Amino acid sequence: MSYLVKNYNRKKISFKKGKGSYLFTSTGSKYLDFCSGIAVNSLGHANPKLIKALNVQAKKIWHVSNAFTIPEGEELAKKLVKKTFADFVMFQNSGTEATEAAIKAARRYFYSKGKPKKNRILCIKNSFHGRTIAAIFASGSKKMTEGFGPKVPGFDHIQFRNSKPRFPNLRNKIKKNTAAIMVETIMGEGGIKTIPDKCLKYLRKICNQKKILLILDEVQCGIGRSGDFFAFERSKVKPDIVPIAKGIGGGFPIGAVLMSKKVASCMVPGTHGSTFGGNPLAMKIGSTVMDIIANKSFLKNVRKNSKYFHNELFKLKANFPKIINEIRGRGFLIGIKLYGDQTNFIKRLMENRLLTIRAADNVVRILPPLNVKKKEIDYAIRILNKVCKEFN
Repeated sequence: MSYLVKNYNRKKISFKKGKGSYLFTSTGSKYLDFCSGIAVNSLGHANPKLIKALNVQAKKIWHVSNAFTIPEGEELAKKLVKKTFADFVMFQNSGTEATEAAIKAARRYFYSKGKPKKNRILCIKNSFHGRTIAAIFASGSKKMTEGFGPKVPGFDHIQFRNSKPRFPNLRNKIKKNTAAIMVETIMGEGGIKTIPDKCLKYLRKICNQKKILLILDEVQCGIGRSGDFFAFERSKVKPDIVPIAKGIGGGFPIGAVLMSKKVASCMVPGTHGSTFGGNPLAMKIGSTVMDIIANKSFLKNVRKNSKYFHNELFKLKANFPKIINEIRGRGFLIGIKLYGDQTNFIKRLMENRLLTIRAADNVVRILPPLNVKKKEIDYAIRILNKVCKEFN
């Protein structure tokens, strides 16, 4: 009997250990892990450099209150600022915490400017920004919000379409009390839908014209997963606020909000806090992840290997046009949209020792470690090919 609350539909399988791109059960069965803890294990399992960083820091200090200066946090913040658009960083423990803090920062910014009623956040309908009470209403999904009333106010929604116009009636949705537009650069849970660079530029232009903030949620698609450090970088757009998490910890819980100087200026002492956010242990691991992933040669290799993977998937689609509808995504944030139901397809992949996960819009989500080997990609393609033949 399990004493865990049944809020997860857990599969009847557990793992004893992991190494690189693989997970091992207690009976010795070996699985190719292309879930990566839902884009968390960015450097695979039991990465030696992360283990070393963890062990060294664990012998020094694990936790200290944010009432004191934390050098490890200062170090990671400096690396993030040097690498990105940001001027300042505020650490959290998860992606949901990061998006909630981003919302708070946007609202607080206009409050500090004498505009307390300018507090509404405009989001994409059926997006995903986390599971806390405000985040689910930011997402606007009936499935996520059902049973959790009363509705949290302060959120409006726009549609994102796969064809032009991508954002119908966007201008009409922006009101005088709109504080920010918040979107995922690549929608993960929503079906691996990439917002084109032109659309990101358009959003930035609209935000500039309306004098509101642009929040780009890179919790899932950031930290190298797209092939760039941030998925929005190709657009040359400079956001005001970016929440991150998942990959920055390489498996250890870390979240953060990156922000411009003008936004950070309103977050004075007492406006936000986190007991565990920015603890020395998490910061040292995050700093080690940054040293690896932010390296140009590492990101170049991500782009090279992910391009190879995408090309192989397009070949698979050509061979099974009645099974595969579309290949989506960028880098190692990949979606295979099927014609048939994805549930049994994912089940058969798992039975063939390949772990993937579902996303909305009948999509099989594939999230390898960023340092995955080419031979592991080839192995995944062979399994996908085998399962496609079964369903053909």
